[in-house]
Amino acid sequence: MTGILLSGALGKMGKAVYAKASESNEFQIIAGIDIADGNNIDFPIYKSFDLIPDSVLNRIDVVIDFSNPSVFAGLLDFIVRNKKPAVIATTGLNEEQIIKMKSAAYEVPIFFSANMSLGVNLICELAKKAAKALGSDFDIEILEMHHNQKIDAPSGTALMIADSISSELDEQPDYVYDRASKREKRSKKEIGIQSVRAGNIVGEHQVIFAGTDEVITLSHSARSKTLFASGALSAAKMIVKKENGLYSMKELIDG
Repeated sequence: MTGILLSGALGKMGKAVYAKASESNEFQIIAGIDIADGNNIDFPIYKSFDLIPDSVLNRIDVVIDFSNPSVFAGLLDFIVRNKKPAVIATTGLNEEQIIKMKSAAYEVPIFFSANMSLGVNLICELAKKAAKALGSDFDIEILEMHHNQKIDAPSGTALMIADSISSELDEQPDYVYDRASKREKRSKKEIGIQSVRAGNIVGEHQVIFAGTDEVITLSHSARSKTLFASGALSAAKMIVKKENGLYSMKELIDG
């Protein structure tokens, strides 16, 4: 059985991972990290990584992180110091944090994805193929919609899709988030990214390729957080068997 330390244990995704893990005899949540206080939780919750006792630490095989960028430094320090593999699914990481994560991956296996859905990652691959085939003849727009409690915008998934598209374009595009701030024609060298925060939308992403007389749309709709929890647990099962390095959904899809 794989012992899991769940970072962000009391958040919506943390609770979804716990619920999904509880349905299986392959995983056990050993402990959680969260600044909030939890009730009716059958595993210990610690306010920080430094408070985890050795008796608990020795039972942890992997860390699953659905927390906040503000605690990211502590997470990296913990996994490197204790040589614990990690599945990192926290969004909103800045460039400096990404660089530090890549450096940590030289010392411990890390799985990182801004979205744990197999479907979303397939959308990225399809968008790459569309961008390669359509080139600069089509304008590209990304629309992402999430619940009204989501803090970061645009979503990490929207940026992941945009980066996938960019990798196939001849010129590096500009990401445009707010057209209201300027009055000028749309440049051919840009990808528009728009965000909606409303209600309890789990996650909706649309990629629009608009050309002359035709529009191609790729879309993905997440109906519950369970699919992300399932992806995180599958990644955890994979990463505990890997050598040091940075892994992505591609390795999980390819097996």
